[in-house]
Amino acid sequence: MARLHEHEGKRLLQEAGIAIPRGRVASQPEEAAAIAQEIVAPVMVKIQAWITGRASVGGIKRAATPAEAEAAARSLLGMQAQGFTVTQVLVEEQLDVAQEFYAGVIVDDREQAPLVMFSSVGGTGIEEIAAQHPQQVAHRHVDIAFGLQDYQARDLVRRTGIHGKLQRQLGALLVKLYQTARRYEARSAEINPLVLTGDGKLYAADCRITVDDYAVFRHPELGIAIAREYNRPPTRLEKLAYQVEADDYRGTFYFIQMAQDFQKGAGYIGFHGAGGGGSMMSMDAILRQGYKVATFVDTSGNPPASKVYRAAKIVLAVGPIDGYFGSGSGVASQEQFYSARGLFKAFLEEQVDVPIVIRLGGNAEDKAVEILESLNGRIPAPVEGYKKDDSPDFCAQRLDTLIKEAAQQPPRPRTQPQHPAPQRPYSFATVTGGTVTLDHAVCATCESKICIQACARHILTLNEAGLPVLNIPLDEAARGKCVECLACEVDCLLYGAGGGHVDLPLPDVD
Repeated sequence: MARLHEHEGKRLLQEAGIAIPRGRVASQPEEAAAIAQEIVAPVMVKIQAWITGRASVGGIKRAATPAEAEAAARSLLGMQAQGFTVTQVLVEEQLDVAQEFYAGVIVDDREQAPLVMFSSVGGTGIEEIAAQHPQQVAHRHVDIAFGLQDYQARDLVRRTGIHGKLQRQLGALLVKLYQTARRYEARSAEINPLVLTGDGKLYAADCRITVDDYAVFRHPELGIAIAREYNRPPTRLEKLAYQVEADDYRGTFYFIQMAQDFQKGAGYIGFHGAGGGGSMMSMDAILRQGYKVATFVDTSGNPPASKVYRAAKIVLAVGPIDGYFGSGSGVASQEQFYSARGLFKAFLEEQVDVPIVIRLGGNAEDKAVEILESLNGRIPAPVEGYKKDDSPDFCAQRLDTLIKEAAQQPPRPRTQPQHPAPQRPYSFATVTGGTVTLDHAVCATCESKICIQACARHILTLNEAGLPVLNIPLDEAARGKCVECLACEVDCLLYGAGGGHVDLPLPDVD
């Protein structure tokens, strides 16, 4: 999910006709003073950070004058709050609070329908309110074909004991909140507290809106750079990983950077899973060996080899890890040699010098392990591949053993793989901006012609000279007929003459 900051969510509410306090965002203390001067009233100064309990960490301050607003902003800007470095504060008028409510719309996955909730008590989490004041909370599911109707919204409010004009006001606001959530495909849209002021007006004093990550591309107006709900700003590598995912719909690539600025020998492992549940079990296996994870990664849902390659490159860029551990569900239906090729290419290019243990259970796992263990002798690191019958705990123990053994041995030299300029290049573009190049001078010496056999979509054929060429138009390969299976590099290197190379751009990775 992609979480919006408070001021971003309030802008959407205001567009829907829901009142919000006067104010705006400031990035400098002087800006905060100028905003307070415009409001000509006491203000609230609130950090803009994706955390809960901002008040409890000192992230919300009151200011009676512009000078106090400037001082408050100066103390808040730059503060560390649960991993966030605060770069913006919201300066807005203080409200004359007479009563607080809660209003929310969430997606109920079990019922596969939106759930609208209202409480005549606000200010704390809806779970806590429901536990302490169950009679003051009402909710109902909404048929998306018809939306939330006025009478349904008023009935929700009535069930909490509110009647008359206020019931109509709150019902109308609930309809607008539902329409906002529906328009922007929000997983949740909550106003807490929803404030009734002394003069009888309703204001969204605070809000939380999260947008379904699969819907983000339909809403460029929201300016969401990364569709993930972190409790801190995304790192450079997380932004890069999300861009890989956003640009390639095939399979899933989920990346979380768990650590930064660590040193070699600190016990951090680059963790690379496949499948949610299996990945969690495998990560626990590493933790039980006393290690920490520098990354949590999931490449599943039948990703192409190129996506796994880019994922591995990003994992390796996170810092000086002490080992690389890959393990997932162990029962994947996809052919595991695709993932093995992606890992092989990444490890070979980076000349990884820390122990590697990869468990790729599922279809064609024997071939996957064969490809992985062919890295031994080609890179400084020892590589062990395992299958579905090898438990995550056993594999984690093997990584621990390899790490301890490596600590007792001198470093092995790196041999940077060479890709000499092809003498007779034959090239074509791929769907993610890559380029496949076959050196026909080398291909002429190849006896196996393994690229023809291993090509996933059978888009390669031999021409009259017995050299591999496309049997489809170049533009069709670039539109996705070439699935970037990496066979014409990895299998060509292992079982052929080594005349193939696939260049897959990944900017800003070191």
